[in-house]
Amino acid sequence: MKRKKGEKDEKKREKMPDHSKEQHKKKEDEKKAADEKNKLNEKEYEKQKKKEAEGKKQAKKKSKKSSFFQRKSRVVQYLTRAGIQIEPSALNKRVFYVCIGLSLAISAALMYYFSIQTEYKTSFFFVLIVFVWTLFFAFLLFLIWFMFYAHLDMRNYQRTKKIELFLPDYLELASANVRAGMTMDRALWYAVRPKFGPLSEEIEVIAKETISGKELTQALYEFGRRYNSPTLKRALSLIIEGIRSGGEMGGLLNKVSLNIKETQLMKKEMAANVSNYAIFITFSSIVAAPLLLSLSGQLLQIITKIITKIDMPENNSMGFQLSTVGITTADFRIFAIANLLVTSFFSAIIVAIIRKGDVKDGLKYIPIFIAVSIALFLLLSGLFGGLIGKII
Repeated sequence: MKRKKGEKDEKKREKMPDHSKEQHKKKEDEKKAADEKNKLNEKEYEKQKKKEAEGKKQAKKKSKKSSFFQRKSRVVQYLTRAGIQIEPSALNKRVFYVCIGLSLAISAALMYYFSIQTEYKTSFFFVLIVFVWTLFFAFLLFLIWFMFYAHLDMRNYQRTKKIELFLPDYLELASANVRAGMTMDRALWYAVRPKFGPLSEEIEVIAKETISGKELTQALYEFGRRYNSPTLKRALSLIIEGIRSGGEMGGLLNKVSLNIKETQLMKKEMAANVSNYAIFITFSSIVAAPLLLSLSGQLLQIITKIITKIDMPENNSMGFQLSTVGITTADFRIFAIANLLVTSFFSAIIVAIIRKGDVKDGLKYIPIFIAVSIALFLLLSGLFGGLIGKII
């Protein structure tokens, strides 16, 4: 059949004139060219698909690597802010080793306990060991990391406060150096004093970076980004703008220093104006609350003693009958101690916000408030118990 069709096509071509034959050949050539292009396009499309798939895989790998390095750089920045020089890998190893040591100690204690107590089954012991090395180990790891980061956050906050405290004195010295004829980088370097603490360490880092080739404005900008301090960022932004504009830096540094001192004095005045509220809250949580709770406890004891001494007949004309008090003195003592814990905790935080303007400053007051209030409650309870016991 194909041969017949081919013979028929050849006969038709022979019968066609020369002009139509050329057109027919052109059409066939165009069809062949189009078919070859389609084949090439399909191959290229497949190649492009493969390239895109490989590119996506490489992009995922790069994103994973970049996210890992970003997390690592964040940890390094967090450690440098707190003034701790340690590699993240070494830190991870230490935390992991601490968790392993604690888990081993607990496992050894369990082994010793179950070797003495023979009433428990061995299956229960193995369940406890699995719990210690799985769920408890994960909880311990989380708890250690949480406590470590909380400690870093407090160290970072304390360093920030120290930098804000010594910044105006440092800028005054730098202003005097600039007016004496020094360049800006040398003026900042020679204004460093050991008493400035973390500020002197940061200026040393800036000096090393500028010596290695980094611009002074970039080093100052990165220094401002490392700490969450609006005062420091505002002062450094003014200094950077002054350096870029080419203005007179001696007067600018002096004005910035005076501005910071004025803001610090205003904060102290505001804290002094609201100190009455802080005194009232401190007195009510440390003195008044333990006093009232101790008196309430003694009143409860008196009522229970009186009720136990009264003998009421079952069929009396009053229409009611006295029974024992539902709340015992032990229950009331637990309630009082829990109440003092909560009130002391929040009182310390409120006093810190009133005086310093930040909750983190109240963390050091929390154990003092709790210890004083509970100790005073126990002391007053003992004193009132002795006095009322003699009377009754």
